[in-house]
Amino acid sequence: MDILCRGWDDKFKGKGMWNRMKKGQILEGVVKRVEFPNKGVVETTEGVCVVKNALPGQKVQCVVNKVRKGKAEGRLMSVLEPSVLECGSPCPHFGSCGGCTYLSLPYEEQLRIKEQQVKKLLDSVLDKQGAWKFEGIKASPVCFGYRNKMEFSFGDEMKDGPLTLGMHKRGSFYDIVSVTECQIIDEDYRQILRCVKDYFTGLRQQGIDISFYHRLRHVGYLRHLLVRKAAKTGEILIALVTTTQKPMFIEETQLLEGFRAHLLGLALEGKIAGILQIRNDAVADVVQSDETQILYGQDFFYEELLGLQFEVSTFSFFQTNSLGAEVLYQTAREYIAEYIGPEADSAEEQGTKCDKIVYDLYSGTGTIAQLMAPVAKKVIGVEIVEEAVKAARKNAALNSLHNCEFVAGDVLKVIDNIEEKPDVILLDPPRDGIHPKALDKIIRYGVEHILYISCKPTSLVRDLEVFLERGYEVERAVAVDQFPWTANVETVCLLNRIN
Repeated sequence: MDILCRGWDDKFKGKGMWNRMKKGQILEGVVKRVEFPNKGVVETTEGVCVVKNALPGQKVQCVVNKVRKGKAEGRLMSVLEPSVLECGSPCPHFGSCGGCTYLSLPYEEQLRIKEQQVKKLLDSVLDKQGAWKFEGIKASPVCFGYRNKMEFSFGDEMKDGPLTLGMHKRGSFYDIVSVTECQIIDEDYRQILRCVKDYFTGLRQQGIDISFYHRLRHVGYLRHLLVRKAAKTGEILIALVTTTQKPMFIEETQLLEGFRAHLLGLALEGKIAGILQIRNDAVADVVQSDETQILYGQDFFYEELLGLQFEVSTFSFFQTNSLGAEVLYQTAREYIAEYIGPEADSAEEQGTKCDKIVYDLYSGTGTIAQLMAPVAKKVIGVEIVEEAVKAARKNAALNSLHNCEFVAGDVLKVIDNIEEKPDVILLDPPRDGIHPKALDKIIRYGVEHILYISCKPTSLVRDLEVFLERGYEVERAVAVDQFPWTANVETVCLLNRIN
């Protein structure tokens, strides 16, 4: 059964089938394929409708939300028949929690879906150039318990329901699902989640009103729980995010002391490096800090990647799958290393075996830059988040990498001020890709080789269109599964300038 068959929807074109679908209409059909990121393409007797959160081979019922320019989009109402590919979910929250998409499929099938999604997107633009090599998809070394960062939200599962702590319900901005058995985190996370939920629930049962932050009324105290844990060192950082609105019937100091004591009483496999309180009065439902205080330990922990050590703070950007990040960065290093130079044998040799200047644009905390440093004369990282730049500088010193320089600022605005011009450029932009004006400046350097790492292949192919028009071609590309069971995937792409 070829569930991801191609060309099936062509039969609807030009036959007036789209005119039979109207907004609000309820349809039934079979999901023929899933396009990135999680768009199920459903074939019905009335035509084709795209719905999110469906799986290949499922028979579904959906309601049409929009019909425009020959395309219909709808909302999944129910699964009438499961796919023959489904084997059951190991997580009791799957389907209600909005976190995972493919958890009821075998891991190998999820990889196949993501591989085909990336290949189809790349083919859509690279058929304009000559031969190139697609190297499939690389699996994550672990597919359960892989997350090294989670942001849980306080709220209720239904309006005026009891306090809970967990993830947003699928398709809902307000309802929160308790995910105490979540499978993409390890048991330490689950223990911490249960402990914090039970602590605040217990206070409410004693008549101490600890309210969560209401996203519409903008009142309440509890907002989020942020947990980060290093896969290699086992160090854990825990942050309670609250507003500055004071809890009723209890002193905040007493409340926070109890919070800390309950966490320190846990028997965890890892070790708590720090417990924090973060105050945040922003209207938007985001985890950010107006003020941070340390309740225990420190406000950072250490993680290791490919033999290097990294200090990770509360808001440092760091790949959420540490073991998967090693696969991603090892792949990136392999793709570009032959165009830079041989690796240094020692810290003293850095920059002496090679004469190449490397730009690492959108460098974050400088992870890729530091992994490239042993094979480059110098690596210059550019990142707009100043905290990330400070962390990058500190980590480079921690790893005795003396040929790394990090610049704080917008790539579009600061690269013109860098005196040393690049021989090789590494790109790892945010999900939305590269600003068109910044892309123009990058291309104008005319470097022979560019390595593009993307966490959103649709943004990647949009930027590749420009690269191809401006004299570059893709030599090779590969997908890397950094986010098992979710709809997301990384792509590594090597571009060469056409002489």
